[in-house]
Amino acid sequence: LPPRRARTPPLVKTGSGRSSGARPPKSFPGPPGQRPPHMAALVLARGGSKGIPLKNIKPLAGLPLIGWVLRAAIDSGVFQSVWVSTDHDEIEKVAKKFGVKVHRRSAEVSKDTSSSLETIQEFLRCHNEIDIIGHIQATSPCLHPGDLIKVSKMIREDGYDSVFSVVRRHLFRWSEIKKGVNKVTTPQNLDPAKRPRRQDWDGELYENGSFYFAKKNLIEKNYLQGGKVIYYEMCAECSVDIDIDIDWPIAEQRVLRYGYLGKEMKLLVCSIDGWLTNGHSCLSEDQKEISSGDRGADGISLLKKRGVEVWLISEKECSKAISALKLDCEVKVSVTHKRQVIEDWRNKMSLSWKEVAYLGYEESDVDCLREAGMSGVPADACAAAQKAAGYICKSNGGHGAIQEFAEYVCLLMKTVNL
Repeated sequence: LPPRRARTPPLVKTGSGRSSGARPPKSFPGPPGQRPPHMAALVLARGGSKGIPLKNIKPLAGLPLIGWVLRAAIDSGVFQSVWVSTDHDEIEKVAKKFGVKVHRRSAEVSKDTSSSLETIQEFLRCHNEIDIIGHIQATSPCLHPGDLIKVSKMIREDGYDSVFSVVRRHLFRWSEIKKGVNKVTTPQNLDPAKRPRRQDWDGELYENGSFYFAKKNLIEKNYLQGGKVIYYEMCAECSVDIDIDIDWPIAEQRVLRYGYLGKEMKLLVCSIDGWLTNGHSCLSEDQKEISSGDRGADGISLLKKRGVEVWLISEKECSKAISALKLDCEVKVSVTHKRQVIEDWRNKMSLSWKEVAYLGYEESDVDCLREAGMSGVPADACAAAQKAAGYICKSNGGHGAIQEFAEYVCLLMKTVNL
């Protein structure tokens, strides 16, 4: 049996939001020159929902629900491709924002009665290059890249044909008595005369629905679990299934405490055009003090304590205005091409785009928002910037957006142990 995993997963860097997640596998023990089996992550996200409309893209702790598992899949680095199977335009847009591929499923497998297996089989018929499917449930947002890395090894190196996730529960079961039947219940997994303490009982394993990995030949025979099959035990804290037993506020608390919260950032760039240098100015008429109450300085200070550089950029000549803010940041004004300036900064600091967070506002920020490892905009940003951003602040520009985005960046930089 696989070893029980520690509660804290390995630290793996987050994708930029543009990659399809298509990366070579970490290892392949086959003969030299032979291509490794193509393993694809597949998230099924139908538009219809009996409970919450478009639940799969409803924001959960700052990200669309589906985004939590997509990010884990991409960051694991074990999939040659990452896919979302959907029948809905809005879900497709969200999936593409995360940089993954989209399979538009047919109406035949988009019904309330359609099974996951039928939907996966249709997907495989359309993509013959795929040899292994990692079916990941969108409703399990506490999945970590470390889980997927270990399961990939079980499939690729240990020779298993299928692996599925379970959780250990310490629950005592009793037989069910139907209404109107004059019978007594009986214990199913305990002796009431010797009722064990929790610490003296190993409990039982239950599917938690987080993922099902299987080779193509099994799926074609109508199996997701079969052949040389084994389970992978996830910790109870990460076994969150919104479909079954948890509501949205509780799920947000669980995700923020136990979910995969990302990676280290090295640089935050704030484009201050559109809200700090014009009609939403934070300066008094004499340009000597902040008057709007924006807590940008607090947010910048918060990030600096975490070792993140914070730099400001503007297309306008606004040196005096920025100087009056006393934010202790490197500033670049009168910029013609924002992306080129950031490219120069990245090269100077030897950073990848994945290590850059970007807070934008206008259409001129769209390219940078798409490239950055983390991207955000104030609530009143233009539509194009909002569409390109990964996070939309609740606060408007000049009214707390820097502070809010800084806190969000710090949240996603929560340290986890290898």
